[in-house]
Amino acid sequence: MDSAISDAPTRASAPARTPLGAAADNGLKIVVVGGFGVGKTTMVRSVSEIRPLNTEETMTQAGEAVDDISEVRGKSATTVAFDFGRISLDARNVLYLFGAPGQERFWFLWDRLFSGTLGAVVLVDTRRIDDSWYAIDRLEHHGTPFIVACNDFGGPEHPPEAVREALDLDPRVPLVSCDARSRESSKQVLITLVEHLQAHYAGSAARPRQEFA
Repeated sequence: MDSAISDAPTRASAPARTPLGAAADNGLKIVVVGGFGVGKTTMVRSVSEIRPLNTEETMTQAGEAVDDISEVRGKSATTVAFDFGRISLDARNVLYLFGAPGQERFWFLWDRLFSGTLGAVVLVDTRRIDDSWYAIDRLEHHGTPFIVACNDFGGPEHPPEAVREALDLDPRVPLVSCDARSRESSKQVLITLVEHLQAHYAGSAARPRQEFA
């Protein structure tokens, strides 16, 4: 979902972007992952407090022979490496957000991107739910805790139980709905992830060491 951010401020009232500093004590690496065209870039853009780094390229007719765009006809650009953004939880804790590319030909980047990741958001388009299986499989392979967020593309709603069954989700994995264009909605997704991580790592001897890709 690559349309305009819904609650972005106007140019006249927009606050200055927060510079990327080194004041925070804890930099927590989070990955937003999912299938092609599910809204990963849009989510990173909507929630980042700095100007996000995007590695998008214009899609061409030649790419149609490689990427299945039948379900994302309105998409004109695609991520070819990763997206990067940042959001501060408080004065001492910062989330560094990495959006993974969705096309199968870029999946080889995922394992490297997952290195040192504290947790992940699997973004899902319920119209193409099969596209989410690989992301879940790789996160489970790495032992990386994650939540699932169903992005709202305006189609029919699906009961959470049906989505869980289709994805074969562990009952302990949180499942939420969101609009990736909305800063507030995307923030709630990240809050849900952080709460899940707190529960997951409670009692652990140590948190995974951060090794930024």
